[in-house]
Amino acid sequence: MSDATGTTFRRPPSRFRDWVSADGSSRYPAEPGRYHLYVSWACPWAHRTVIGRRLKGLEDAIPMSVVDPIRDDRGWAFTGGEYTDPVNGFGYLAAAYERTDPAYDGRISVPVLWDTETGRIVNNESADVLRMFTTGFGHLATRTADLWPEPHREAIDALNDRVYEEINNAVYVAGFSTDQAVYERTVYRMFDTFDELDARLATRRFLFGDAPVETDWRLFTTLLRFDAVYLIHFKCSLRRIAEYQHLWPYARDLYQQPLIAGTVRFDEIRRHYYRTHRTINPRGLVAVRPDSDFEATHDRARLGERRIVRA
Repeated sequence: MSDATGTTFRRPPSRFRDWVSADGSSRYPAEPGRYHLYVSWACPWAHRTVIGRRLKGLEDAIPMSVVDPIRDDRGWAFTGGEYTDPVNGFGYLAAAYERTDPAYDGRISVPVLWDTETGRIVNNESADVLRMFTTGFGHLATRTADLWPEPHREAIDALNDRVYEEINNAVYVAGFSTDQAVYERTVYRMFDTFDELDARLATRRFLFGDAPVETDWRLFTTLLRFDAVYLIHFKCSLRRIAEYQHLWPYARDLYQQPLIAGTVRFDEIRRHYYRTHRTINPRGLVAVRPDSDFEATHDRARLGERRIVRA
């Protein structure tokens, strides 16, 4: 994640975009244990890769390290305990960027896919890393989740782009805006998109049918943080996700999927946002988490059952 300059938040493009290949056609062939994933539990962009790694069963093939949720001017840090880098012994994730390119002067972001063989960053774009878990590391997977199914690939890519522009990144555009018109335009467009997705989910369990795909998980990491952070901290305050008839049970359904709840650290998420963005929250007070229960029943499975009966 990054901060804003000027009146409109603009997220700098990810600098490192090399690709891990299953067939050895790239500089970085997929090999078990060769690559290491650096993440933050707090960051939604990193969170999507944590989820993808777990759903594909790549925990042994791609080890992972976690940074402290509190950033200072030096960026993401390894402060000890569970926030330790056993691969390089870095104190700050910035060292990975500097080792890869000594002249690098861009943002220090997570996730980072690190190559232990060449000692450099392969990729720091979360969308790429998530996709590589299917296209590059798929043969190493020990679980069968298909996050990019062939029949829906073009539609998944198109909706991924919309969700990124109008929801995932829009919360930051709204939150860091210093222009009232930009802020309001962004928030209203965001909720128009939520309304569309809510209607879409009235007749299907997940965005593309009976099983969650990349788009569902890319949306989930924002929905998870929305009422607890973005509604308050970033002033995306038109409605709570908990007020939506279909989006809210859908978010709970995703949270309750096997292996997912263990990737969620609400305390780290809230501490990160409220104590890191001092221009927005200068006193660093952490807002009380709204009263919502992601473990409440959702009754979403019936949508798939009904379609099967009609077929």
